[in-house]
Amino acid sequence: MTEENLKGKAIEYLKRAYGEDTVSMDVMDNSVDEGNGVLHVDCTVSIGGQESDWTKWFTFQNGNVVDMDWRMR
Repeated sequence: MTEENLKGKAIEYLKRAYGEDTVSMDVMDNSVDEGNGVLHVDCTVSIGGQESDWTKWFTFQNGNVVDMDWRMR
């Protein structure tokens, strides 16, 4: 999977699980190998027009997001 594929899956996950629209997403570290590992990003999301800045860690298994940790920036 390319980094763009991983970002796309992370963006889809945020929308589906939390109703967040992604304004921007920058990859800080990518340890995903063959669909398994962690994608670490800094992102700005919007909910109902309110934007907020976050650091998020998406855990991937078999090419899909299975968990996420976050911290406000």
